[in-house]
Amino acid sequence: MALVKLLLNIHIDGASRGNPGLSAIGIIIKKDEKIIREYGEFIGVRTNNQAEYEALRRALEICIDLDTDVNILSDSELLINQRNLKYRIRNQELKILSREIANLEKNYNKIIYKHIPRSKNSRADYIANKALDKHLSTRAPV
Repeated sequence: MALVKLLLNIHIDGASRGNPGLSAIGIIIKKDEKIIREYGEFIGVRTNNQAEYEALRRALEICIDLDTDVNILSDSELLINQRNLKYRIRNQELKILSREIANLEKNYNKIIYKHIPRSKNSRADYIANKALDKHLSTRAPV
């Protein structure tokens, strides 16, 4: 019986307060259902969709040295359907991010993009919102 290699599971999420608005990303990297890394980052002013794409771009950068076979799990139907070539990308900003992502994808042997319900992505959402809250709490009053 052949051994089945488990893919690295990468949960991604973008959070925006406003659309566009202040935004952050959350990334959870799991191997065998164990969290091996969590990452959150404030990314400035973005739309909701740009934040989702930024989360994917950053996740692919982070995981290059971890594994070449990955599952990308996101609650963004737009992102997943665009990466799976079911939807065209019309937005110019997303086209630019998509090209950057395509270049990063070349570093991987296998990438599976899968849509998951928001309820199954709550940890990535929490990490993104935590990064956003941290940024807002450290800003000087206006």
